[in-house]
Amino acid sequence: MKNRLDRSKFFLGTYILRPYARTEAHIKDLADAGIDVVMCMQSDYEALDLFAKYGVGAIVNDVLPGWWGGDGDRAGQMAETNTWDKYDAGVAKFKDHPAIVGIDTGDEPSALDFPYYGRVMDYTERHFPGQFAYLNLYPNYASVSQNNDEQTVNQLGTPTYAEHIAKYCENVGTDYICYDFYMYSASVAGAYENLRIVADAARDTGRSMWIVLQVNSNKPAVWITENQLRFQAYTAMAFGTESIIWACWTAGWWHNQVVDENGEKTEQYEKLKTVNLEIKGFADTYMKYRRTSTHFIGFGENHPDLRMLAYEPKESLSTGIFFDVTAPQPIVVGQMVGKDADDGYALMIAAADDAQDVDNKSYEVTFRVYDRVVTVYRGGTAEVLLPDADGVYHVPMTSSAGALVTAK
Repeated sequence: MKNRLDRSKFFLGTYILRPYARTEAHIKDLADAGIDVVMCMQSDYEALDLFAKYGVGAIVNDVLPGWWGGDGDRAGQMAETNTWDKYDAGVAKFKDHPAIVGIDTGDEPSALDFPYYGRVMDYTERHFPGQFAYLNLYPNYASVSQNNDEQTVNQLGTPTYAEHIAKYCENVGTDYICYDFYMYSASVAGAYENLRIVADAARDTGRSMWIVLQVNSNKPAVWITENQLRFQAYTAMAFGTESIIWACWTAGWWHNQVVDENGEKTEQYEKLKTVNLEIKGFADTYMKYRRTSTHFIGFGENHPDLRMLAYEPKESLSTGIFFDVTAPQPIVVGQMVGKDADDGYALMIAAADDAQDVDNKSYEVTFRVYDRVVTVYRGGTAEVLLPDADGVYHVPMTSSAGALVTAK
């Protein structure tokens, strides 16, 4: 049986759909806002019928025994807690539905549990051929091991985050790496370094990168802006992410969700819908390319957003296809190559001058390309570019915007 979620397509997800937001109108709103998949859904078959009607998939978390790393006090104990008889019982009671595209196996495990998790993920894929096994990992602000491999009271279970991801790749055979990072509850600098570590690991092991980002906020008085949604999404795409999952749609954790506890849409609904539909407007073209590297251009020396980053910023970039890529403001640029040779090469450009959305600007990214057709994609538009009299191409940008530029 073929897996129901076509993971060759860019997909947009969200976490948590409470029972008060499972009417037909609510689920239509999900679909209208560009949501393809709901994570942490339950086997509510009446709601799942509506999911199927509107083309929304569900990853259900009430089939197999759950696991959450939490503060790390249970690290290394998954095998003795989630025994195989519990998984067998979950398989036996499972009632399938065409809207169920994935089986949630847990969240944020310690590296000490990765060997067992590898077996669990294989088991899940084998017993649920129409679905895939879903697992999300910690971000890099989780606590690390301070002593040795026997220590269990820590979250990552490794001395560094890079080792955590390496251990995952060594032990767990998924074709993706998914992790969460809540930039506006942590830091932009940490987000960049987390993207670097996971994106490079995904590239080097032939996996897709997925990321969970925030549409809600950890402070009641703070609402994530539309441009902050863009900033999170497009910087992640400059690192080659192939899925963005927004937390949270309804009450899950924190404040200012997309739908409030009364089932009413908040101001986050229209913001998220706008950004999601922008992404969907060029996602099919974006998915024709894979990321090879990412570059930070125009940040200058000692930029605070790069204080944790292992990459050195550049004043300009030349890739052998795109030459003298520059901008008067900071940009993050993903260097990409076509999955099919006929698709040529691409740059995914994310405007990175205003992460906090306090001083929006307009400016141009410039570069040279020789003997190729250059096209810029943004939202639902595609425009073939022509160089100026000096052979320079110009791509207008605004703060927090994103653009895919191809050269064939």
